[in-house]
Amino acid sequence: MNQDNLNTKIISATKWSSITEIAEKLVSPVTNMILARILVPGAFGVVATVTMITSFAEMFTDSGFQKYLVQHEFKSIDEKYKNANVAFWTNFSISVILWGLIVLCSEKLAILVGNPGLGNVISIACIQLPITAFSSIQMALYKRNFDFKTLFLVRIISSFIPFIVTIPLALVGLSYWSLIIGSLTIRLSNAVILSIKSDWKPNFYYSIKILKEMLSFSIWSLIEAVSIWLTSWIDTFIIGSVLNQYYLGLYKTSITMVNSLMALISSSIIPVLFSTLSRLQNDDIKFTSIYFKFQRLVSIIAFPLGIGVFLYRDLATEIILGSQWRESSNIVGIWALTSSIMVVFSNFNSEVYRSKGNPKLSFLSQILHLLFLIPACIISASYGFWPLVYTRSLVRIQGILVGFILMKFFIGIPVFKTIRNVAQTAISAIIMGILGYLLKQVNNGSLWSFLSIIICIIIYFGILLIFPSMRKEIFNLVNNLIPKGIRKFKIKKY
Repeated sequence: MNQDNLNTKIISATKWSSITEIAEKLVSPVTNMILARILVPGAFGVVATVTMITSFAEMFTDSGFQKYLVQHEFKSIDEKYKNANVAFWTNFSISVILWGLIVLCSEKLAILVGNPGLGNVISIACIQLPITAFSSIQMALYKRNFDFKTLFLVRIISSFIPFIVTIPLALVGLSYWSLIIGSLTIRLSNAVILSIKSDWKPNFYYSIKILKEMLSFSIWSLIEAVSIWLTSWIDTFIIGSVLNQYYLGLYKTSITMVNSLMALISSSIIPVLFSTLSRLQNDDIKFTSIYFKFQRLVSIIAFPLGIGVFLYRDLATEIILGSQWRESSNIVGIWALTSSIMVVFSNFNSEVYRSKGNPKLSFLSQILHLLFLIPACIISASYGFWPLVYTRSLVRIQGILVGFILMKFFIGIPVFKTIRNVAQTAISAIIMGILGYLLKQVNNGSLWSFLSIIICIIIYFGILLIFPSMRKEIFNLVNNLIPKGIRKFKIKKY
């Protein structure tokens, strides 16, 4: 693929991926706002424990093959499709076997996660495993080909399903069943659309040789996924086991809200970044340049968003979740602040490792983080819910430090350059945060809060535009995302 063609694909992919995330994140908060006012925290707590099980099993249904199909350089279309067939039948077979095992052991699993009596719920929820596996390979091929326009269609349809299925079921009193049935409907919709629209259709081809080759890469992605799962769910397991569904629902719903806000930034970037870096894995200069460009663009929104939600956490919680969730505002605040730092300095690391064909580094990073995280969560949980919340949030910073070391010594991206790359956005966001804090001291009323938020946004971008390089970056971004103003994506050398 020549450079001009790649640049065009990057612009198109970034545009459609961003449009997808923005559109979905405009709809999802509305859905969450409605459901948070219909359902009690305990219902979300039940779904959290069920999701913990399904997400663990789902890792094995993919086995890392999606990332392999995106990253690997195939010699021909025929070779690519043969690999796709092997990946499809392996994933689908594993998903059916896992679902059967979960059904047989469902009640034991329910007891393990602190929810005895939920065996049937777990069994039904896990039907999503074979449904998802049926279309996961098609999704990988779309990403490889930078076809994010089709993925936009799928995501948009999915985002409106809660209005048709989940919310009506919640209104008639189905509680957590409404969330589970809604999730299954979304998975089924995705599978149908992706399968119908895909140029590739599975056929009965299989090769043990190809499977072994894929596993040499994918096994490390799978191991990494397990470690990421532990990082993401160890706190949920502890809260569900030690406390009760109320606190679990309070905690999980709060961080999910924040993660959804941050995903508006990162989720649109990650698939495009991985696809792009995979195509540039043998060109270190362009590879590093693209990484820095994406990181800098993300920091423009992530830093002020994290600081802003932290400062106005009470207002954010009230608007999105409602008054019955007021207790969770401190969770929202601390998680938003640490998440903004994570998004800029850590969220892309795994994509960098995998695009270089070295997923072992991501696994190593997760293991080193878990060595701190697990003891920290266990010890803090003995002191109660809130010590666990604050400890879990702050210990995330340790993961960033590990990432700095690995990126420096194994990828060749210096720590100082990484920090300097986003220094201007960080400085602007900190000044904005100080101003926001001072404005809050004047008045705590809702009207003044909205006005001060607007002032903070204006001040932030005003400071940012003082820097010539950032001014150019922002204007280029706006031009590239507007169809009539698309310009060639120029790679800046550092």
